[in-house]
Amino acid sequence: MPLLQQRSELVFLYDIKDANPNGDPLDENKPRLDKETGVNLVTDVRLKRTIRDYLYEYRGYDGQSKNKDIFVREIKTKDGIQDSKTRAKDFAEDPELILESCIDVRLFGGVIPLAEDSITYTGPVQFQMGRSLHPVELKYIKGTGAFASQTGKSKKTFREEYILSYSLIGFYGIINENTGQKTNLTEEDVQLLLEGIWKGTKSLHSRSKIGQTPRLLLKVNYSEKNFFIGELKNYLQLVTEKRGEQLRDVVDYQLDITGLLKILNRFWDKVDSVEYLLNPRLQLIAEGTEVQLAEIDGFKRIVF
Repeated sequence: MPLLQQRSELVFLYDIKDANPNGDPLDENKPRLDKETGVNLVTDVRLKRTIRDYLYEYRGYDGQSKNKDIFVREIKTKDGIQDSKTRAKDFAEDPELILESCIDVRLFGGVIPLAEDSITYTGPVQFQMGRSLHPVELKYIKGTGAFASQTGKSKKTFREEYILSYSLIGFYGIINENTGQKTNLTEEDVQLLLEGIWKGTKSLHSRSKIGQTPRLLLKVNYSEKNFFIGELKNYLQLVTEKRGEQLRDVVDYQLDITGLLKILNRFWDKVDSVEYLLNPRLQLIAEGTEVQLAEIDGFKRIVF
């Protein structure tokens, strides 16, 4: 499989309802918030974990097949959870074997600890922290558990949690073909990345994550070497008559992509193509009119 040759930018939107997209363990596991703006925050680590888990559970990157593994994953042993040094020994501390075997290192890089030193691979795929496109409403819920608080007691335990009523979260990322040459990133790896973003988000079925739905995935591929527009997520705007905290579903707003189309048109001579996936319930508008991505020249649907 040929190594990646093009620079690309990514925009990914997904939403969650009555749940917690990314709890902060240092703050009672509350959903992360920008307290100045009321915007919901989700770390890039959370998105990368989603991708890793999908590839491990659904695409066979579980170490059972040759050259198909995830380096950063929880491995339990009789002594506890495996540390990174022991993990490197699984590959005979051979950096080339790790790159050949572990798709997450080819995508996201990592620090590989060796007996004498360590090797750092800068990840060709980098995401900014995800941010909701609107202020969110935080709710505190308290309920009764199923078990007694102690042996012999009649009172049950209490369950406490914080959730968001609704959040439309946006991630922005870059795929750097130059860095990809150093980790041996292939076109196939990038296709699996896109699949992991979209299908991995749909496959999160834990109690705090169930109901997460991918809404839009854009991948802008550039024909000019080392060029990219930057900050593509910032060219998207929500159009709604409600306050951000009042949003409860994707039907409560439209996504205005006027700014995105204008900036792409401005630099279209440097763009090779735009790939996309769109949830049918998300309505896109441009210049106040509903728009279909499939009808725009140079846009093509991603197929897994």
